[in-house]
Amino acid sequence: MIMVKISTKDRKFIVPIPYPLLNMLSGLLTSKRMISYANKAIEKDGKSFKVPQINRKDFKPLLKALLENKGLILVDTKLNDGTKVTVRL
Repeated sequence: MIMVKISTKDRKFIVPIPYPLLNMLSGLLTSKRMISYANKAIEKDGKSFKVPQINRKDFKPLLKALLENKGLILVDTKLNDGTKVTVRL
């Protein structure tokens, strides 16, 4: 499970992201429909960048590597206003 912790001066948020949800989102993000929506949104802004088609099979090794590296801290940052963000596998 990926844990995203955001703490400010007033509040503290912890957002858990389970791996099965991440697996479902990878299927959604790699669908042809979502990529075409993203490309249309980029074209509206007048930019020439296009999102490449990504196969879901390419995400499987990434998700497997995430499972193998539990406890690894991906992001640990603190802003000048005291906001702290931590992303841990």
